[in-house]
Amino acid sequence: MIDGVKTKKLKVLPDERGRLMEILRRDDDLFLNFGQVYMTTTYPNVVKAWHKHEKQTDNVACIQGMIKMALYDAREKSPTFKEVDEFYLGFHDPLLIQVPAGVYHGWMCISDEEAIVINVPTEPYDYENPDEQRLDPHENDIPYDWRRKDG
Repeated sequence: MIDGVKTKKLKVLPDERGRLMEILRRDDDLFLNFGQVYMTTTYPNVVKAWHKHEKQTDNVACIQGMIKMALYDAREKSPTFKEVDEFYLGFHDPLLIQVPAGVYHGWMCISDEEAIVINVPTEPYDYENPDEQRLDPHENDIPYDWRRKDG
């Protein structure tokens, strides 16, 4: 796994009223800092990638649908420089992925329904000076193919 990437298996607590799932707590081993919480959605077969941050760590969980999330270590001094990780998370596998600064990341909705993703970044979004670098999802130097792998 890419150096600094952490995962947390999320526990769903169902009862006769519905369900509850804690995503990130300040007493978790992987908690660093709180910047903000936001929700984003992705339609089926859409890729939202690639982006990275210089300062911010992201804490990503998919709470509806399923996504295939990929990470690429662009940190030249990292022991896992140029490594790629891939995770499947969402309804069938509730998981939190912690993405450190300097690691490109993105995802593709692989469910038939819109995926809902929650992110708890360590820094609030700076509208004047965003901490974000982007690459085209398909035309770049990252050795990753978003296409479905049939077989």
